[in-house]
Amino acid sequence: MSSPLAVADTTLPAFIWDETLIRRYDLSGPRYTSYPTAVEFTADFGPGDMIKAAERSRVAGGPVSLYTHLPFCAHLCYYCACNKVITKKRDKAMPYVERVLREAAMQSELFGAHRPVQQLHWGGGTPTFLPKDVMEYLMAGYGELFNLQAGDERDYSVEIDPREVDQDTLPTLWQLGFNRISLGVQDVNPQVQKAVNRIQPREMTESVLNEARRIGFRSINLDLIYGLPYQTPESFAETLDSVIEMSPDRLSVFSYAHLPDRFYPQTRIQGDTLPSPQQKLTILHNTINRLLEAGYEYIGMDHFAKPDDSLAIAQREGRLHRNFQGYTTHSDCDLVSLGVSAIGQTDDAYFQNNHDLPAWEQAIDAGQLATVRGVELTRDDQVRRWVIGQLICQFRLDRKQFQMAWGGEFDGYFADELRRLRPMIQDELIADDGQVLQVQPAGRLLIRAICQIFDLYRKEGASQRFSRII
Repeated sequence: MSSPLAVADTTLPAFIWDETLIRRYDLSGPRYTSYPTAVEFTADFGPGDMIKAAERSRVAGGPVSLYTHLPFCAHLCYYCACNKVITKKRDKAMPYVERVLREAAMQSELFGAHRPVQQLHWGGGTPTFLPKDVMEYLMAGYGELFNLQAGDERDYSVEIDPREVDQDTLPTLWQLGFNRISLGVQDVNPQVQKAVNRIQPREMTESVLNEARRIGFRSINLDLIYGLPYQTPESFAETLDSVIEMSPDRLSVFSYAHLPDRFYPQTRIQGDTLPSPQQKLTILHNTINRLLEAGYEYIGMDHFAKPDDSLAIAQREGRLHRNFQGYTTHSDCDLVSLGVSAIGQTDDAYFQNNHDLPAWEQAIDAGQLATVRGVELTRDDQVRRWVIGQLICQFRLDRKQFQMAWGGEFDGYFADELRRLRPMIQDELIADDGQVLQVQPAGRLLIRAICQIFDLYRKEGASQRFSRII
């Protein structure tokens, strides 16, 4: 739904740290990369439903976003919870990519090959596991099947493991049309790196970042993780100093969730080496303060960007959005997703491919879509998705904007939610002047808790395990 832009209130401080409120509201909750969240996806939604959703998307038209899941990694990082295949055999890459292109041919026909691909992302796994010729083959195939863009408006990004970069990698990616990169770092401390089986000297990361900048990549992102073995507030402060010296355009600082029962690689991490919950809070508090001091803007949850970065500009102008790839400026793009476990999205549906690589391969080899679950959105889902999107991206919700977008009165539709929001208003997490709901500085850290008020599935007490909010 299109609507007038809601401009962020820049007069408020970036955030306020209140440990009493954090303890009160730091429960488990979704990250809201979608609404309904992935736990609501059902096996009742199959390839036929996905085809109908794609047909509706094709009729609606507009630009698309193209995501590719590339699952291969040469090394096992012990903290990892991604869907991946650990192998040293580079010859596995081409058969996988050939299947991805067969899947792409099916989806190009369904969604419409003429639609401009404004956003493209390779995730994983380790996309740079792919040899140069395989990268070129994949992108050439996409060029034949989709309407790839060449202008400045395109947002073509790739996740990079600096350990998997040779002299050809970055020039090849640039020539293929990528203009943004995200570098996995996690921590520069050698003891922490050894404990998680990711040896990556600072010099390695810095040389990749500097080369990327020299070539012309923009909005370079670094990923960090706090809560890893042997991290302390002091050690992570040193990592931050190193990272700030590298001066990335964006930073993602994720909280490590230790769930060895669910993610087998994490059994290699000893629980007694992890920082305590209080230490983790201290690390987070110090990290936000340090990054704000260094001139970064707090975009939300675990994301930071320089003031001149497109994410920060979009948030100030009220047009930041969120999807399975995190925060984005491309709100109007339906998401065409390819590869094992990939999740696609249209205005009224989400759909996911099989997690199991042999099962995904079998479906593609049979000339079939690999969709195994998903959900069709009701109008209520779409209304709530819009509300949660406003709060988690813009930190505000304008009632007039709601009425223009949805043709109804906000207070009547969400009477129960507004009643349950009162304690948060009293605790100054959010303010309500009758026109605008404005997330307050103390509420920015706890935005997932605020969003849950408007989540009908959480209200009905679905007992699914999510990560803690902080």
